[in-house]
Amino acid sequence: MIDRLVRFAALAVPLLVMQPVMAKEAPAKAPAAAEAPAAAPSAPGAKEPSPGQAAARTRQKTCGAEWRALTDVQKTAQGPKWPQYWSKCNKRLKGGDKA
Repeated sequence: MIDRLVRFAALAVPLLVMQPVMAKEAPAKAPAAAEAPAAAPSAPGAKEPSPGQAAARTRQKTCGAEWRALTDVQKTAQGPKWPQYWSKCNKRLKGGDKA
């Protein structure tokens, strides 16, 4: 029994000692973490999408707008799921069967 208590104490003491140290560091990191999401979009190191990525995003937005404009009856006729509709729409906007 005493052996268990000694082992527990040996494991718990470092954790108890580090708790105040970790608590002091946490507020210093919190403001930096809060600023990071706001700074990320305007960060100078942000990569611009390639022309292919930009075209794919435009096609996806166009197909998404078309999908939202369809009624439930039309969606059932086109195919009940978005992935199937997206595949057909993407091929159509790309220009036929070019993939």
